[in-house]
Amino acid sequence: MFEKLPQAVGEALGDVRAGLTQTLFHAVDLRQGTARLSLGSLAFADHAPIPEQYTADGVGLSPPLHWSGVPAQAVELALIVEDADSPTPQPLVHAIVHGLPVPPGGTGALAEGVMDAANGTDPQVPMGRNSLLMARWLPPDPPPGHGVHRYVFQLWALQAGEALPDVPGREALATALAARALASACLIGTYERPSTRIDEPLGAAVQAFA
Repeated sequence: MFEKLPQAVGEALGDVRAGLTQTLFHAVDLRQGTARLSLGSLAFADHAPIPEQYTADGVGLSPPLHWSGVPAQAVELALIVEDADSPTPQPLVHAIVHGLPVPPGGTGALAEGVMDAANGTDPQVPMGRNSLLMARWLPPDPPPGHGVHRYVFQLWALQAGEALPDVPGREALATALAARALASACLIGTYERPSTRIDEPLGAAVQAFA
């Protein structure tokens, strides 16, 4: 998506970032607060780089995730992945997963690649719309020269209430979270697109983008 942007454009937009406070984990007003879940990945540690195979510069698989601490009164889980550093007013949504069953004992996982839609196959989990209006995983794809991006994996345990749409977007999920969230977790992975050639003329880069 952003790989053809000239590096000079990415550098010029370096200070234009949505910000962590705009992610749902920080922006949703939970009047009574929520409990804490534990969320991790076998692919990367919290605040550590996401391996290239899970990005647009690699195969683009969705990474494996695991969690624990789901409250007994929860009826489903939801996940949203947002780019806190996208050069947009709101974070770019890379994936929404909803309707995940509550695991026995409060622990569960998503395997590598289950959010992908590749080779004509559908994702193996119920997906909402990402920022490109597709119901699938959108691999990290920051603009060249824009620096490190933080990809915020946010997991929520929801109590019973009004059902989400079949393919919810960010706003529908935010509304459901404000009314039904019981517990939450946040895992951040980083990725920075490798720089293009510094001596590449801007005109040539613009022509390539066009």
